Amino acid sequence: QVQLVESGGGLVQAGGSLRLSCAASGRTFRRYDMGWFRQAPGKEREFVAAISWNGGTTYYQDSVKGRFTISRDYATNTVYLQMNTVKPEDTAGYYCAAGSATSLTREGGYSYWGQGTQVTVSS
Repeated sequence: QVQLVESGGGLVQAGGSLRLSCAASGRTFRRYDMGWFRQAPGKEREFVAAISWNGGTTYYQDSVKGRFTISRDYATNTVYLQMNTVKPEDTAGYYCAAGSATSLTREGGYSYWGQGTQVTVSS
């Protein structure tokens, strides 16, 4: 069992930066692939970024490549999403997920989800 708690969301101006954190409880953190997803009002939840259990592989949605960076800290059981040059279309609730995913980019591969943190980008 893994509990995930996101933090770091808030209001930011377009072009600015924000870092989201996802703190994971449990001793099995290092065994799980980790992902970030987001959901904007009236839209389906979509994949944003993912990192493999050993940190060796990362994936990004095309629209965030070059702007967002996912990383993980095994000492603190935390996954980060560094968001740079944010755009109004990045506005959404951001959710952290953990699992042993056969596909890191699909929701179905993740077993545990956090409650989310809201990111709002003003133009």
